[in-house]
Amino acid sequence: MRGRCWYRHFCSHGRVRASRSREPKSCSKGTSPPRKNEWKRRPATVAEDADVRKWNMTITALMRDGQCELALRIFNSMPHWSIVSYNAMITGYWQNGQFGRAREMFEEMPAKDLISWNSMISGYMRSGDVSAARALFHQMPARDVASWNAMLSGYGRNGLVDEAREIFDEMPCKNNISWNALLTAFVENGRMDEARNLFELKMDWEVIPSNYLMAGYVKRRMLVDARQLFDRMPFKNDISWNTIIAGYTQNDELLEARRLFEASPARDVFAWTALMSGYVQKGMMDDAKRIFDVMPEKNSVSWNAMIAGYMQSKEIDKATQLFEVMPCRDITSWNTMIAGFAQAGDISKARCMFDQMPQRDCISWAAIISGYAQTGHFEEALQLLLDMNRHGEWPNRSALTCSFKSCAEIGALKLGKQLHGYLIKAGYESGCFVVNALLAMYCKCGNIEDAYNVFHGIEDKDSVSLNTMLAGYARRGLLKEALIIFESVKAVVIEPNAVPP
Repeated sequence: MRGRCWYRHFCSHGRVRASRSREPKSCSKGTSPPRKNEWKRRPATVAEDADVRKWNMTITALMRDGQCELALRIFNSMPHWSIVSYNAMITGYWQNGQFGRAREMFEEMPAKDLISWNSMISGYMRSGDVSAARALFHQMPARDVASWNAMLSGYGRNGLVDEAREIFDEMPCKNNISWNALLTAFVENGRMDEARNLFELKMDWEVIPSNYLMAGYVKRRMLVDARQLFDRMPFKNDISWNTIIAGYTQNDELLEARRLFEASPARDVFAWTALMSGYVQKGMMDDAKRIFDVMPEKNSVSWNAMIAGYMQSKEIDKATQLFEVMPCRDITSWNTMIAGFAQAGDISKARCMFDQMPQRDCISWAAIISGYAQTGHFEEALQLLLDMNRHGEWPNRSALTCSFKSCAEIGALKLGKQLHGYLIKAGYESGCFVVNALLAMYCKCGNIEDAYNVFHGIEDKDSVSLNTMLAGYARRGLLKEALIIFESVKAVVIEPNAVPP
């Protein structure tokens, strides 16, 4: 077959087999991997090898597009398979979350190369199955630096930083990817001292890992370390300048941020936005607007920062004017306006904005629910919560907090218990604000037993938690129980305030 004959061959081929599978839908209805006795084919000709390369490219493209079923049909229709064919299928399955099929294809391979092994290790690590990746790594008949790097980056991605350091130290040969992977593991997990020490061991870092370390310093407000690194960098790109400028603006050092901005060789929209956002953060809206007006280019972040700044400074008319002329509104723009109107107590305008939205997310729903709850419209807030669920959105911590408050105010204990169940399933029990709202709901509804269970389950109790529980007991006249609770948390450093009415 030559030219496009390979594709016509596939279209007319009759050896496509149907199979049953428990895999997800995208690959559930289609063909199965070939059986062991079907791997044996006659030696391929030169022309067939060229055709196989085309088939492999097609499989790779289909997998990238998520068309697992069609990729497998093409694979099973091929007159000859190479190891590249198998690897394309394995990699594609991992990319599409078809872990079982990737493993099945790997196990059925008559011969495996390093790419096959490395793809499986990387896939297991990306899926969080560290033990399977480790077992496969120890089974490998041979390893290259990519094998070690797959383990190293996988450990870091899964938060196993000590294991990442151990594998790094054991590596017989390291390349830049190895150093970058360990540095990333340290920075992502907040181990900045170890990241700094590692950085000092190597002199020829490229600009990307240098920027990443600097961004880690900025995120943790280690501005002195970030600046020292910036000054030492032999080469800086736009990201380097933008990162250090953003660091100074986030720490309210606007004069130095302005000086760095003026020294920057290429001021892109991100640099302009970072500088402007610094003034917005300090409430200096006139200065921010002057920068905004002279910006040669604006993106949605620029517009949203100004709108949010005006809303925070209670200049709602100016925020509205900017919103009306904004050429690139996104969902953040709408959410900012809704939250601003709601916080200002203008729930009718907030609702009007909400109803006009072309698209909503959970933040949109939380903003309008919060607005109704804050203005005393508790039944409307709970109705919106139900509407949110009907539209396929699930409440976040903010929406749950406002909903618990609304349940408490109108005595909707049954709905509050249902929301409590969702809170547990969603894993939101660690959120202090939302759990305190749940506690207050049980106390106000007179369900002291459930209130005590919630209180007992709070790991980091604060003064709000204690005061709420004491108030619940006081309302029921259970002063002895209130004293026991108070004595039990003496060791916790919290100051109980006056019991709320």
